[in-house]
Amino acid sequence: MPRSKFWQREVAGLRQQLRYLQENHRQLLGEELSGLSIKDLTNLENQIEMSLKGVRKQKQQILTDEIRELNRKGNLIHQENIELYKKVNLIRQEYTELQKKVSEQGCGSEPSGGVQATHTVSNGYDLHAPINLQLSQPQTQKNKTSTSAMQLGLQLHYTED
Repeated sequence: MPRSKFWQREVAGLRQQLRYLQENHRQLLGEELSGLSIKDLTNLENQIEMSLKGVRKQKQQILTDEIRELNRKGNLIHQENIELYKKVNLIRQEYTELQKKVSEQGCGSEPSGGVQATHTVSNGYDLHAPINLQLSQPQTQKNKTSTSAMQLGLQLHYTED
């Protein structure tokens, strides 16, 4: 029976510890303070203040980390924005140059100054026939390729000589 007495004492000690922790918890919540002395209340107040300082320090660290991460993301977005702005300006310049070339060539149905391409394509046509590429005015068509070409103000037509 010494074993059972050991476990009985162990259970009694754990119950006493649980009661103390529950009472301490209630006091930390500001409940059941009527039986405490000034010294006990001062100690409880100091304990609460130390805990509060730890909570505030942790909160400050989390906020600092979040701000640092948001600043990093903001800088990345800013850099991406700069790169996109450069690309837009480059496309605008190319578009302006193309418009200038088209207006210099005139608006006739047979524009002069076509470009001869010596590259061939495996598309069922004669692979050794040259491809004649010419600038022409945009035409409204319903496929995606011509829509994107129309937005740039340029279309390339394939003609066999």
